[in-house]
Amino acid sequence: MPIIAEAEKIVLNLPLRERGEFAAKLLATLRPSEADEDAIITEAIRRSEELKMNPTIAVSLEDLDRQMLERFGWK
Repeated sequence: MPIIAEAEKIVLNLPLRERGEFAAKLLATLRPSEADEDAIITEAIRRSEELKMNPTIAVSLEDLDRQMLERFGWK
């Protein structure tokens, strides 16, 4: 049995509280490092400024929904 499948089987058989604690620990490992956070914030600021300078590049929520549906088949 692959390691992932074995780990999943073990974790899913844990009591709810222990599964929650494990999930929190696992999610914590997915957080970006400080350097990554700085880069994310810098990019967000850059995009915000770009949008302020050219509001016509914005996409409406309806257009975004349509694009996601077309691209991924999401409903």
